[in-house]
Amino acid sequence: MDHDPRTHAEFQAEPAAGRGSLLPVLAVVAMTAIWGSTFVIIKDAVDDLAIGSFLAIRFAIAAAVLLAIRPSIVRSLDRDDLRIGIALGLLYGVGQVLQTWGLSFTSPSVSGFVTALYVVFTPLILAVILRRRVGGVAWLAVVIATIGVGVLSLRGFSLGRGEWLTMLAAFVYAAHIVALGAWSRGRDALGLSFVQLVVIALVSVASMPIDGHVELPSGSDEWFAVLYTAVFAGSLVLLLQTWAQARIAPTRAAVAMMLEPVFAAGIAVAVGVDDLTLRMVIGGALVLVAMYVVELGPRAGADADVVHPGPV
Repeated sequence: MDHDPRTHAEFQAEPAAGRGSLLPVLAVVAMTAIWGSTFVIIKDAVDDLAIGSFLAIRFAIAAAVLLAIRPSIVRSLDRDDLRIGIALGLLYGVGQVLQTWGLSFTSPSVSGFVTALYVVFTPLILAVILRRRVGGVAWLAVVIATIGVGVLSLRGFSLGRGEWLTMLAAFVYAAHIVALGAWSRGRDALGLSFVQLVVIALVSVASMPIDGHVELPSGSDEWFAVLYTAVFAGSLVLLLQTWAQARIAPTRAAVAMMLEPVFAAGIAVAVGVDDLTLRMVIGGALVLVAMYVVELGPRAGADADVVHPGPV
């Protein structure tokens, strides 16, 4: 990538922009609420549509939406944006395929819990692969949030093909969270999101042999699922995530994302798909406690900073 005059040490020491502001965290919570609202929609859609076809159409439309918002988006991209966007898109695309594929072999509750393990993998990647110190407060929040998600969504667990695929997806999602926090550093969020969406769509096309066939949505319900997940859970969510993660630490973002099963359960109760249970209340409360811990805990060291490793 192009040379940047700042040194490697300066990148590592660079603090998160707007550290004291809650706006980036609120952006992550908003996108997590959108994720939670899509679970039932996507589950129904892939029962009728091939996985690769659904994902490819969804993310192609999402990319087209951003292009329509700013037609000059391609011309504004430099080589760094392209390389970073391609790498991030590959990670996110592989995660999407693995998660959706795994869901076809396991129950939604187990899939939700295993996917949420990205909150555990995120600090592990920071600590083991990137050699970053992750403080005790962040680890405490990870443990509390993981227990909360387990109470909220886990009704039974057996480690089969679906669980292994979903666990691998969770690791890839964690890698995307870490990489996005490391590389975005205030770049053009719209341009970087557009590149990611294009690459995700291409990865989805490459995954089509999983189902062995290609098909288009054929009905109002299927088109609603594609358009809703494309515009809101595609364009808007990735734009929010790209912007927010330039401003908060990866572990902090991952814990905030653990609200996804809380929103999913709340929406299921609101529309009458599920009943409110003590398990939901306890699990949701534990996730909220984890967010409280990570937000109000000490902000020294790696937990406070966005990890900017410099040119790669």
